[in-house]
Amino acid sequence: MKKYRVVIIDDERIIVEGLQKVVKWEDFNCEVIGTAANSRSGSALIRETNPDILITDICMPGQDGLSMLAGLRSEYPDLQVTVLTGYRDFAYAQEAIRLGVTRFLLKPTRMAEINEALETMIAKLQADEKPHDEQNTGSFIVNRAVAYMEEHFAEKLTLQDVAERCYVSQWHLSKLLHKYADQSFYDILNRIRIDAAKDLMRDPKLKVGDIGLMVGYSDTAHFSRIFRKLTGCSANEYRNSL
Repeated sequence: MKKYRVVIIDDERIIVEGLQKVVKWEDFNCEVIGTAANSRSGSALIRETNPDILITDICMPGQDGLSMLAGLRSEYPDLQVTVLTGYRDFAYAQEAIRLGVTRFLLKPTRMAEINEALETMIAKLQADEKPHDEQNTGSFIVNRAVAYMEEHFAEKLTLQDVAERCYVSQWHLSKLLHKYADQSFYDILNRIRIDAAKDLMRDPKLKVGDIGLMVGYSDTAHFSRIFRKLTGCSANEYRNSL
């Protein structure tokens, strides 16, 4: 009989140790194969071990728990997830469930609730169900990725940087961008940067070359080529038309 592999992610060490010791994992034919204290190390652990079940908090300091959930559910559609959290926000819980979480449990959690969650997750694994809506997770990740790009476009930004922020591999993010935005990463980034440059050109005190640097292009010639490609005119021609 298949033994189900479990990962636990929580920044409260007492919670992690308590779950490891108190839950009768063998009764569910489960084993805890790893634990993590934050979303980033937890995501790396999941990629390394490919577990069947994840039990996680999604409100850890400095972490974007919903993005982590969306990323993992999109990249690992068979992964069953139960959330344990002290965050009592109904809208947050709704969003987590929409992203494919099996159970959303509030701390302190009763043992009966944990046992029921395990039973439900195992039943879904045995039925080989894929109950989550791929479009929900995919569009969620793309929206988060584009929002991050719009906030950080002036920096040296790579696909890997944004993928890490969305808790997915760069290959998976590239696939999602093509599927849900119908554009590549650099197509989207260039559009954001050129739109920002067009706004900056309304300030006559700014030189065109400086504007290119301000929106993230270290090479003025490259900025000029991208600007013409996306607008149909040179940066100077565009400025003179304002």
